[in-house]
Amino acid sequence: MNTQTYDKDHPLTALEVMQDAPVIPVIVVEELEDAVPMAQALLKGGIRMLEVTLRTPKALQVIKALSDLVPGVIVGAGTIRNADQALAAKHAGARFAVSPGFTVNVGRACKDLGMPLLPGVATASEIMHAQDEGFKELKFFPALQAGGVKMLQAFSGPFGDVKFCPTGGITTANAHEFLALQNVICVGGSWLVPQKAIAEKDWDLISRLAKEAKNLAA
Repeated sequence: MNTQTYDKDHPLTALEVMQDAPVIPVIVVEELEDAVPMAQALLKGGIRMLEVTLRTPKALQVIKALSDLVPGVIVGAGTIRNADQALAAKHAGARFAVSPGFTVNVGRACKDLGMPLLPGVATASEIMHAQDEGFKELKFFPALQAGGVKMLQAFSGPFGDVKFCPTGGITTANAHEFLALQNVICVGGSWLVPQKAIAEKDWDLISRLAKEAKNLAA
């Protein structure tokens, strides 16, 4: 694990979020009671940057619980689609944000909040739009459907200064192909936190998956 300490007064950068581990887990938690043991299991496996998606009614409560109760993890909010969600996530304790796409409003809201954002892009025009607003660490989404490894290779020419976190369709079987690219820092993946494992409270499995993911770039 990256041993750099990022206390809550440290203003994170998007690059620091991406460089912490080869995989950022994309987390969907339905029950609040599962949040803490799940995060502890990921931390035990060496993964501390956690993206909790705003896809469930309890997502903000999950972010707050992890921020308050699990020392060592750094909680971010995923599926940020507007400025109000960014503000709510920040108030809940999120320290970074991830969005499925990019809008000027979301970008500026996160900047105003001092919360690093990984905005989602899928095309050259979207990359340029994000760059116009000062973003050069981007989420490539949905990675497989948007062209996968070959598209990222194509982007490396005109966008040599941009770094990506591909998300969407990434698995333990193909993650290494993406991580081998010069313009990819990390990937986002939900396979570290299978819904079946959460439902069965199989925290040992989640720890093993996190450990395997942490070693992907070794």
